[in-house]
Amino acid sequence: MKTVKELLNTKEEKHHAVHTIRSHQTVLEALMVMGEKNVGALPVVDDGQVVGIISERDYARKMVLKGRSSVGTPVRDIMSAPVVTVDPHQSVEVCMNLMTNSHLRHLPVVENGQLIGLLSIGDLVKAAIAEQANLILQLEQYIRGE
Repeated sequence: MKTVKELLNTKEEKHHAVHTIRSHQTVLEALMVMGEKNVGALPVVDDGQVVGIISERDYARKMVLKGRSSVGTPVRDIMSAPVVTVDPHQSVEVCMNLMTNSHLRHLPVVENGQLIGLLSIGDLVKAAIAEQANLILQLEQYIRGE
């Protein structure tokens, strides 16, 4: 099965750098970045370290449902922390299990303390489907004697 690093390499061909936000910035700023970049979550990075993650789910549950204002609320007040991260040498299967068991939709990838990527559950599902399709093709070729 593919490693996180291999998955990030194929993902980076289609996507750009990971978009982040700082914990002191407002929730409104985070929402603006998410909307502009068309992403559902932002790693929260202070002094080069991932300290949390803010997602649309955090906004819905911790702001909208509680009647809070996104204008003056800092990201640190609603971000999910501590954040669960993975390193680039872990397998896609390990990440899928981690995300499923922890009910996560986004998983920051950290190497030597630095954020190097962000995986979504969609990225992992696509990788698993592609790997299964490749395995099926190989088995069919084997059965046909090709």
